[in-house]
Amino acid sequence: MTITQLQYVLAVAEHKNFTLAAEKSFVTQPTLSMQVQKLEDELDVLIFDRGKKPITITEVGEKIVAQAKNIVAEAERIKDIVDQDKGYVGGDYTLGIIPTVMPTLLPMFLNAFIKKYPKVNLIIKEQSTQTMIKNILDGHLDAGIAATPLEIEFIKERPLYYEPFVGYVPKNHRLTAENELTTDDLDVNDILLLQDGHCFREGVINLCKASKNRHGEHFKIESGSFETLVSLADEGMGMTLLPYLNTLHLEKDKRTNLKSFRKPTPAREISLIYHKSELKIQITDALREVISSIVRGAIAFQDVKIISPLAKN
Repeated sequence: MTITQLQYVLAVAEHKNFTLAAEKSFVTQPTLSMQVQKLEDELDVLIFDRGKKPITITEVGEKIVAQAKNIVAEAERIKDIVDQDKGYVGGDYTLGIIPTVMPTLLPMFLNAFIKKYPKVNLIIKEQSTQTMIKNILDGHLDAGIAATPLEIEFIKERPLYYEPFVGYVPKNHRLTAENELTTDDLDVNDILLLQDGHCFREGVINLCKASKNRHGEHFKIESGSFETLVSLADEGMGMTLLPYLNTLHLEKDKRTNLKSFRKPTPAREISLIYHKSELKIQITDALREVISSIVRGAIAFQDVKIISPLAKN
């Protein structure tokens, strides 16, 4: 039994196809198939049922795949131990970032990080929180930046910053005269929301004290863009809520429509999340240090109340 054989098993388990697994593993299909077959012969079990399309994993195969993930991860930790002992911060590092954070946060830290750690090959992917969690579990992401808490047993969360919610209230809206907003002012039926799947949407819904049931709607929008929501608000279609960093680059005339919340300010917690196995922890620590030091200069809010990004039943 070899680590390479286990890696091939994991590739087939993920892609449910020997040809695609071989392509992703950068080997020929006959080589991969032969090595998986050798492992099955050694164990005297079938890991995969090849008679079905797509290929399925047998009952004992599911247990072998789960253990293989642990073994491959622990093998990778050996290189990590050596790198940490040498103080080396480098190599490939794949980072996921949720869509409502990517446009504002990435330009703030990327240049500073690659200058400070030029030996790190940072691979950045925009992903939803659920996709990110799956990819961290499967080993396709080293870490992610997401709204927390997520309450997932195998995930570690390290807060980077707390980002306040800010109201965008256009002229002639019922809240235009208010100097500050409170959660009692909010009605979910009056707020333009991002499409389903965005954790910021769930945070806004959780924030609202009024009815959580959407009713009396004359239109439905599915947009992942805060810019679209602001434009609709300007057209008199309602108000919206924005993360604080998204307000910094609004045009001057639109900034007059921004309203802060009364303290404690509702906010979302943005964290670096990664697997509890802590692979490549030296790069994770370096990334957290750079991001935290930069964002502290942009967000100087202390008295905040964290709003959960989790959907409530």
